[in-house]
Amino acid sequence: MKTTWITPALLVTGVALLAGMNLTVPEGAPLHASAYVISLAGKYLSYAILALSLDLVWGYAGILSLGHGAFFALGGYAMGMHLMREIGARGVYGNAQLPDFMVFLGWHDLPWYWNGFDHFAVAALMVPLVPALLAFVFGWFAFRARVSGVYFSIITQALTYAFFRNDMGFGGNNGLTDFKDMLGLPLQADATRVLLMVFSALILAGAYALCCAIVSSRFGKVLVAIREAEARIRFLAYRPESYKLLVWVVSAAIAGIGGALYVAQVGIINPSEFAPANSIEAVIWVAVGGRASLAGAILGAVLVNLGKTWFTGVLPEAWLYALGGLFILTTLFLQRGIIGLFNWRPGSRRPATSAVTATAREVAG
Repeated sequence: MKTTWITPALLVTGVALLAGMNLTVPEGAPLHASAYVISLAGKYLSYAILALSLDLVWGYAGILSLGHGAFFALGGYAMGMHLMREIGARGVYGNAQLPDFMVFLGWHDLPWYWNGFDHFAVAALMVPLVPALLAFVFGWFAFRARVSGVYFSIITQALTYAFFRNDMGFGGNNGLTDFKDMLGLPLQADATRVLLMVFSALILAGAYALCCAIVSSRFGKVLVAIREAEARIRFLAYRPESYKLLVWVVSAAIAGIGGALYVAQVGIINPSEFAPANSIEAVIWVAVGGRASLAGAILGAVLVNLGKTWFTGVLPEAWLYALGGLFILTTLFLQRGIIGLFNWRPGSRRPATSAVTATAREVAG
């Protein structure tokens, strides 16, 4: 059974149903989808974009990142800065030039790196560009130094500790919040929430299509060969660091877009989004859903976060134990993840040598 497009199609269908249940079903009716449900669905879709970006590098290139939450948060801060500028004189202090937290801290001038964020187009450009730029600089040195495996994972986790100090003009520990509107649409209105949820679903579908195009191309086949036997690929005159750097940058940009959608729907962004635990949790989503399966990454992000919402409401103190147990069980008994239950065939995984040989033949031919 082919599941390539089943999971995204089901999600888009579910989003359309939720939108209809919110806009057309009267409030108080059993089938009405509340604003809380709409916001929750939008948040899950944002997480699915993050999981998709992580699976692109981990599942297909063998690059285990424990710092992808940093790219997600950077995209979120880029959008949050725009939303703060959109508040204008409607803030508590009525200052049209400075956000409330800057007035409170006694700032007199807007930092230079905030310039331009009063324009949505600038923010939309910075959302993928800033994470991609950081990924490029980081990856340029790491991949050319041939840092890989657990060492690469450790330094990506260390990357998450670099942000943010209270004197950098990003709201300190409280972060950015109290957003009013986006493109003239009030963020608290039900119609806006539905629009953001639908837009998140469309962006997820677009990101999924892009990732499918990448992994099914010759470039993607080389990535798989690098994952299986990098030394042999290097012997065949390929430059693995170039392939890894490119997919790493693309993955960071996708994660940043997910972060921007997350902030617009959740209504806050603060340094806790850079916490290493968030990046590790994203790894668990991909593992549970199915590594090296783009649909599995989406499925894992949605299902694990559904479980988190339920557990933290019923047994909040047990959630971390449940998450850890889920990861252990998946590692031991469900190595292909949930999606593997649908795709499994005896002997379906080719050995590393045959994968490399097949890739070399296909690319050379």
